[in-house]
Amino acid sequence: MDKALARYRKPAQSGDKEAKLLVAVLEKARAQLNQVKPVRALDLSKEELANIKPFCLITAKPVLYAANVAEHGFGDDNALLQLVKQHPARENAPVVAFCARMEAEIADLSDDDKQVFLADMGLKEPGLNRLIRAGYDLLGLQTFFTAGEKEVRAWTIHKGDTAPQAAGVIHTDFEKGFIRAEVIAFGDYIAFKGEQGAKEAGKMRLEGKEYVVKDGDVIYFRTAP
Repeated sequence: MDKALARYRKPAQSGDKEAKLLVAVLEKARAQLNQVKPVRALDLSKEELANIKPFCLITAKPVLYAANVAEHGFGDDNALLQLVKQHPARENAPVVAFCARMEAEIADLSDDDKQVFLADMGLKEPGLNRLIRAGYDLLGLQTFFTAGEKEVRAWTIHKGDTAPQAAGVIHTDFEKGFIRAEVIAFGDYIAFKGEQGAKEAGKMRLEGKEYVVKDGDVIYFRTAP
């Protein structure tokens, strides 16, 4: 931080607008580090985060804490878990509690048996699912699906991506030749047993270039040849 500030202070004082913005966020980061606190705990704007990103500060990177607890240690009455949560809270970091022993026990169970086991433990889903979801959320990622007769594919995109950007994840030509997206919400796709049922129920929507893809959308892209 000291070297970076020494480099950019002079152009900032000379009126360079970009240098001024950079110096401002660098000073915030250095003050935070001098207090032995991580940069990720700062409430930085998107612009400030973009300015500081090229410096690859390790403490600016997002962190997810995974707490391994006993089988009945998920509740608020687990004093140790509450202590663990206090530290990430100071960094604006999420915590996912899971039981490694339980995860090992249910790994080879069928889906039905797994749900019965989890219900007996007062849980709705495995810890691995929650860990994956928390990781995606932390990185600003989400999933959309393409479904055909031969296969169903899940595609990872950033939250806020538009339909053409999502199409580009499949193939860059799809983004360039994007015409429209035929979209079915995941819940509707399941409830009406697939594309045809969703169409008949009026649950398929035609969306254009400005459409922001939702997590779980099932999409068929129409593109120019």
